[in-house]
Amino acid sequence: MNNNLHHAMEVEVKLRLPNAESHGHVTTLLGPFHVITHRQHNLFFDGANSQLLSQRAVLRLRFYNDDERCVVSLKAKAVLVNGVSRVEEDEEDIDPKVGRDCVAEPGKLGTVENNRVLERVKEEFRVLDKVNGFLGLGGFKNVRNVYEWKGLKLEIDESAYDFGTLYEIECESSDPEEAKRVLEEFLKENEIDYSYSTLSKFAIFRSGKLPSE
Repeated sequence: MNNNLHHAMEVEVKLRLPNAESHGHVTTLLGPFHVITHRQHNLFFDGANSQLLSQRAVLRLRFYNDDERCVVSLKAKAVLVNGVSRVEEDEEDIDPKVGRDCVAEPGKLGTVENNRVLERVKEEFRVLDKVNGFLGLGGFKNVRNVYEWKGLKLEIDESAYDFGTLYEIECESSDPEEAKRVLEEFLKENEIDYSYSTLSKFAIFRSGKLPSE
């Protein structure tokens, strides 16, 4: 497992599927190409004085399959245009037990040692109060099915919010326009409705409602 994760620009195609039926259709067609299923729990944090959100950034803890793994991510300056998302991302593994402690008491994020991402957040965003520096924003669960298909790594997501379920296809690619073309062709060929995603999953979570089609 790669614990020295990256600091990079993440470029992804994001296509929204309208409902459970279209999601089921896609996952059935891609069945032979299935690699793994991740049950994820995404929880988000800001500085107590909105230091991150005010600069279009957010801190996320993502737990995999309950507490098998936990990754801390800093995401910043997300732009989503015509179904292609670009976001600055820096991430690193953290001990899941420590992660759970931080969910229970977000202030503990300020005392975690030897985590490059958290150090960066503290320095760059001036989250310096070691007791009350961080604030929990809540989060949502996501079931991610991963497929290797036509040279692409597809992630088909089912995100469970309190206000509804979002279905989405994500595909990280250095050539997003080509990946998008291949995906759109596949969906059209199989008469599966879709639309370009207009908001990130975090933005949808913050808005408190699913975007209208």
